[in-house]
Amino acid sequence: MPTAQRLVIDRRGSTVWEVDSHRGQYAVKLGYPIAATADWPAQPWTALAPAREGAVLHRLGRDDIAYGEWEHGTWNVQPWHKGPDLYGLWEPCRKPDSSIAPDTGVALGCVQALAELHAKGWAHGDVQPAHFIVGPERTHLIDLALARGGHVPEQYDFPFRGCLVHYEAPEIARSVLDTGEAEPTRAADIYALGAALLISATGWRAVEYPDDAPRPVQREAVANGRRRPVKAAGELGRMIDAMLSHAPEDRPTIYEVSKGLG
Repeated sequence: MPTAQRLVIDRRGSTVWEVDSHRGQYAVKLGYPIAATADWPAQPWTALAPAREGAVLHRLGRDDIAYGEWEHGTWNVQPWHKGPDLYGLWEPCRKPDSSIAPDTGVALGCVQALAELHAKGWAHGDVQPAHFIVGPERTHLIDLALARGGHVPEQYDFPFRGCLVHYEAPEIARSVLDTGEAEPTRAADIYALGAALLISATGWRAVEYPDDAPRPVQREAVANGRRRPVKAAGELGRMIDAMLSHAPEDRPTIYEVSKGLG
């Protein structure tokens, strides 16, 4: 019996509410399939994403999650995390002629949140600025529907077909172009975190392509390594540059990133 609710997201395949109740604050997610249109292929897997995320969170030891099915797809309920996301928090850094530098402590909080997931043997698969919630006590890494690293019930599982291209590693982009699918890895998460830190700090994507380019064109640019120079200053900039290395084996591990920023 919610006492208040606020629609947070209503987009293709997903609806999310922030809900208050006598038990506390929760995020409520509904997934439903996307029908094909003239410029968008059908995506039935979006109906399964909330339940898949719920199953992943259970595998990670979270017992404060509920998930199940509804007539058009699946749902989950999980605790709401208070705070801005990384991109919103660093908005003052991106203003023209700003003298505000990105807070290395905030970057380190994002690194530590990802490190906790990697330590449990999982890759996130969808690292982006909106998925780091910088709370008053710690940073939370959310939206684990695409994560890989352990068993997921077959009825809720689906292949990984890439994520938001701004944050796809070159090897992920190439695999999606060649086969339509890819395998999330911790090395690809490192690249995505570097791209997320870069765009949040500077407003610039890691790879240059037209804003309105179709996804295959974007992925081709990423796969071919058409990177922009990293213009973030100091140790943060140097670490981002290493994280965005084209070859996975040339990227630092999450622990090396933490040591470099810490």
